[in-house]
Amino acid sequence: DCVRAARLPRAQRMRNWNAAQPAIVTRALVVANVLAYVWVLTGDTVLTWGGPINENEWNMALSAPFVADGQWWRLVSSGFLHFGLLHLGMNMLLLWQLGELLEPALDRAKFTLLYFSSMLGGAAGALLLSPNALTGGASGAVFGLMAAATVGLSQRGVNPFRTGIGATLLLNLLITFTIPNISIGGHLGGAAMGAAVGYAMLEPKWRRGSSWIGWVAPFIGTLVALVLVRSAI
Repeated sequence: DCVRAARLPRAQRMRNWNAAQPAIVTRALVVANVLAYVWVLTGDTVLTWGGPINENEWNMALSAPFVADGQWWRLVSSGFLHFGLLHLGMNMLLLWQLGELLEPALDRAKFTLLYFSSMLGGAAGALLLSPNALTGGASGAVFGLMAAATVGLSQRGVNPFRTGIGATLLLNLLITFTIPNISIGGHLGGAAMGAAVGYAMLEPKWRRGSSWIGWVAPFIGTLVALVLVRSAI
């Protein structure tokens, strides 16, 4: 009886557990990407106009003709598609590191909005610059997180290059422009969206009475991304 009386109510235990998980959305996103990769491996190879390809990759990848045909889900599904373990591993490592930094600073809801608005910004950029390519990867969203972290540190008077964030962003931009078969539009679109939304969410002066700006920014960014997608198809 003494042990039972000492236990906290279930609701309180759940709140305590929830508070002890500062990056639970980040971990959920990593798991979702890994599960999507495993699921893709179960697909059969099919012959397409671009050559043989895994049927699940074909059904998830982003390309303007598909979106123009009404397959708008590809704006999101392509963000969970990775072409090989190296592609998946690099994106998940960056997602984990950036999520551990940004999710506790923003809170889970805002972090989720930042992530998916950056993903849509990356999709819009990919469709604008390479509309007929088959594009996939979490890179657009990850570039958005990198750009948001860089902007947030600068707003607080911290040199991003002293933390490693700035160098990581520059290195990945260098890779974007020097290695073939990388979606330049996807990376730049995600970075631009992440920088804009991150600026609104992380600006400390707005915490004094205009915190609603941080909530509105990702929805405005999403609307802009959808308008750009529409113009690209």
